[in-house]
Amino acid sequence: MQQQTYHLPHLRTLEAEAVHVMREVAAEFERPVLLFSGGKDSIVLLRLAEKAFRPAPFPFPIMHVDTGHNFPEAIEFRDRRIEEIGERLIVASVEDSIAAGRVVEQTGPRASRNGLQTVTLLDAIAEHDFDSAFGGARRDEERARAKERILSFRNEFGQWEPQNQRPELWSLYNGRLHKGEHARVFPISNWTELDVWQYIAEEQLEVPSIYFAHDREVFARDGMLYAVSPFMEMMEDEAPFQARVRYRTVGDMSCTGAVESDAATLEQVVAEIAATEVTERGQTRADDRVTEAAMEDRKRQGYF
Repeated sequence: MQQQTYHLPHLRTLEAEAVHVMREVAAEFERPVLLFSGGKDSIVLLRLAEKAFRPAPFPFPIMHVDTGHNFPEAIEFRDRRIEEIGERLIVASVEDSIAAGRVVEQTGPRASRNGLQTVTLLDAIAEHDFDSAFGGARRDEERARAKERILSFRNEFGQWEPQNQRPELWSLYNGRLHKGEHARVFPISNWTELDVWQYIAEEQLEVPSIYFAHDREVFARDGMLYAVSPFMEMMEDEAPFQARVRYRTVGDMSCTGAVESDAATLEQVVAEIAATEVTERGQTRADDRVTEAAMEDRKRQGYF
């Protein structure tokens, strides 16, 4: 792969660390998997995997936990990108979990499938006997994320306990697993949202179109703008309207809000992120607003 000369030298340091983590996990663990949603962070993970392992095939498959209520633009991008790189995609379906009685779907205007992903994810890890899973979480996203190690260990029930995490001194990682455990691995833990976008711009990576400003029919709820879709039931006092928006994060449509924006190019997105003072999840993810510890509570149950 052609060597990249970065305009921003710190990106080379971040990239080298992430590539080192991926190679260490591929060497230490027997059955890793890379989680991919079609979002910006997992797009960067795919690029880093290319840097780490090409021209050989990836030493792991790629998996998406699909709620069935994703943005169509993200699903179209996911399928096209996987076809381009020629790797194996596993789709773990929340819809299948509902049909099998593993989870119960919520009803009403505030219903969401986002929380149901945890059971689907843990079932897929058990079904395929994965012992580690790469994810695109970053420490700047949310307070609970900041407690994560790069190798984050989950017990035999898939649960996370922050007090039981292992020290990671001098970039040395202890990958030993106890019976029933698996690890979540976060190679871009030390990146910020701005780093991600600067890297995407430097590498000229394609991202789903919803990351750029576009006109969309939305409605307002709890200080957020939600896309009008078959998956969202509006309340009596809510009405749709047209707005110029883009998305900072791509998740389930039932809990992911848009931001008003005119940023239509990578350069404009980078400039917008550099100026913002609110984290992406704090601004656009309803599931993180339920309580102050909402993310940590979900992570303790096995969430990403």
